[in-house]
Amino acid sequence: MNAEEQKLLEARLADCVRLGEKRPAFLGFLDLSERAEAEAYLRHIRAENWMLFGGWPDAERVMLGVFPDYLAPDASHFPLLGLTVSFRKQDTLSHRDFLGSFLAQGVVRASLGDILVEEGRAVLFVKTELAPHFLSQIEKIGRVGVRIRGGFDEPLPAAHTFQPVSGVVASERLDCLVALLAGTGRERAAQMISGGFVSINHRETLSAAARVHDGDVISIRRCGRFIIDALGPKTKKGRLSIRCRKYI
Repeated sequence: MNAEEQKLLEARLADCVRLGEKRPAFLGFLDLSERAEAEAYLRHIRAENWMLFGGWPDAERVMLGVFPDYLAPDASHFPLLGLTVSFRKQDTLSHRDFLGSFLAQGVVRASLGDILVEEGRAVLFVKTELAPHFLSQIEKIGRVGVRIRGGFDEPLPAAHTFQPVSGVVASERLDCLVALLAGTGRERAAQMISGGFVSINHRETLSAAARVHDGDVISIRRCGRFIIDALGPKTKKGRLSIRCRKYI
C-alpha cells in the first residue's frame, strides 16, 4: 500500500468512526493489508467500540463495524451474507475462476469477502445489497453451470493449503528469514526488504533488522506468503531452527 492509498484509507476510516458515533457504520470488505492498517489506525486513535467480521471466524477479507456507545459490537449487525455455489464435481473451478467471473460482470472487489472453494461447492461472502444479483443473475462461472443459494453448511471448504518449510538461520532478523524463504543471500534479502518487497503481518517493513516472532506472517513479493510456526530451538552450532508453512 503506497502513501496515497494509505491516506485515502485513513480518510475512509475516519468517516466510518465519525458515523459510528451515532449509528452502526461499516467499511469493507478490507483485504489483509487494509485490515492491518485499519487496526493500527484504530489503536492509534484509541477507538474502542468496533469489530472486524467477514462472515466466518477465520475470514481474511473482513468488514469493519464501528458502533455507538449504546450498542455492543455483534456479528449479526454486519450487512453481509454467505452464499453457497453448487456445481458438478467433475467441473474443476478455482478461486481465480470465481473472482475473475464476478469482476468481469462488474462486481466491485470491495463488495466480495472470502471465496472458499472445494470439489463441487464454493462458499462466498458478499455485501447484503449484492446478494439478489448473485441469486438471480449468475448461472455460470466461465463455461460451468452453477446454482447459488443463500446460506451455507459447515464445515466450510478449507481456505488454504500449505507446504511445510524448515531450515536454520543465524537469528530472528528479518533479512535472515527472507534469505531462507526466498532462497537467496542476506545481501539480496536486505535489498528486497529496503525495496518494499517484504511485509510482516501484512504491513510493509523496510528494516532488515526487524525481529520476527512465532505466528508472524511474512509476505515476499513474487515468492509467496509464509506463516512462522516456530523459531528455535538453537542448534549445536548456535544457529536458530525454523519451522513454517508456505501458502499454496
